Parts: sequence; structure tokens; C-alpha cells
Amino acid sequence: MKVQPLRIAGGLLVILFGLWAGLRVYEGQAPKRAAVPVAPAAGVPVPAGEASPATPSDFEAPFDSAVGTALAPGGQVLPKIPEHLPEFSLGDRLGKPTSIATWHGKSLIINFWATWCAPCRHEMPLLQSIRREWRDRNVEVVGIAVDYRDKVVAYADELKIAYPLLIGEDDALDVARAFGVDSPAFPFTVFTDQRGEVVALFVGELHKTQADLILSVVRSLDQNRVQLPEARHTIADGLRSLSAEQPT
Repeated sequence: MKVQPLRIAGGLLVILFGLWAGLRVYEGQAPKRAAVPVAPAAGVPVPAGEASPATPSDFEAPFDSAVGTALAPGGQVLPKIPEHLPEFSLGDRLGKPTSIATWHGKSLIINFWATWCAPCRHEMPLLQSIRREWRDRNVEVVGIAVDYRDKVVAYADELKIAYPLLIGEDDALDVARAFGVDSPAFPFTVFTDQRGEVVALFVGELHKTQADLILSVVRSLDQNRVQLPEARHTIADGLRSLSAEQPT
């Protein structure tokens, strides 16, 4: 008789159905795991105002004039950055829309940062010092905070940031993308000459040796002592040399 095989097959179906039903119940009752924020350096933008885990983002990415890009450690090529300063507007501390063209004719140090970014905080005293030292030479520092306005204003007041600030959330991330940086690794800093040409894009915490090198070349550009391709090569080579001198 074939009754026994049928009973066995039926029993197996009951067992499989029970396992499937149990799994569905477990999935429905199990607590959802919170999404872990991914650091910008990993290629996923961090939403404005959301905390980011610590990340080894303190590295330099000099402009490589041969390919028109910024370079990251390990040979990774970041997206192509523009030759000229893009046009954009963001709100100032009071929320008033302010165009980057407000500083037309000046060499600019445009620093992208957020309140949750520790390296950003570390480099702010240097940016304040650079502004005092270079302001009489037609250089201005402009901070672009990718964060909530109330947090930025309170943070800026606490640190007594004196240089101009532009503030935004998704719109500030759009500005970062206009510089070719789709997944920002904060901080990053753009240097332009007085003609609005993008001379260098530096990713990571800026230090005095790198800033002095870049600004000295920008100064030569503004005085027409070098041309832009030569300036970019000089900065890229100089930053690589400084990086090689750093203890490992």
C-alpha cells in the first residue's frame, strides 16, 4: 500500500510549513536594527545634522592638474572638480540668502564643515589665524556649514568664529556636489585665486604647513608670476612631499 509514503510526505509539508510560519512570526516580533550611519569617506553622504562615527578622514587630496581631479590616498580618484568657482547662494547666520559672488575679486578659502565633525573643530583656530594674516592680501575665508542653522549659530558663537558663514542642509550638500564632491568627507577646503579659478581642493583637516604652501602658490597666481597649470602641479607635488615627511 502507498498510504505510508503519502503520510510521510504530508508530515514533511506540515513541518516545513511550521518552520516557515515560525520564521515569519520571529521576523515580525524581532526589534528592528537601527541603520548604522556610514562615514562620508565610505561613499555615503551623512545627512545634515546627523552624527557620523569617527573616521580616518584626515588626509590630503591635492588637485592633480593632469587629470583635473582630487586624489585620495591609495590612488583613489575623486570626482572631477570644476575649473572655476560655481555660482551658488546659501543663507548666512541670519538666514539671508548670500551669493558666493559677494566676495568676487578675492582669493577664497571655502571650508566645508559640520558641528559633529571633530577635525573641523580642530582646524578652526588655524582658519581664524589665516584670515587675520591674509585678509590684507585680498584673501577671505568662507565657512560652509552643512548642518542645522540653530546648531551652527550656537556653535559659531561658542567658538567665536569671525569669518563669514554660509549655512545649509541639502542645499549645502548640493554646493559640495557642484565642486565634484558627491560624498563629502568633512572637512574639505577649496582654494581659489582672485579670478575665481579653483586652484586646489584639500580633503581632511588642514594644517599650517599645507595652508602656507597652497596660499603661497595662490599668491603667485594672483601676482601673475605663474600660470594655473604650473600652480596646480606645484601644489600637488608639494603636498605629496609634505605627506611623505609625515611620520607613519
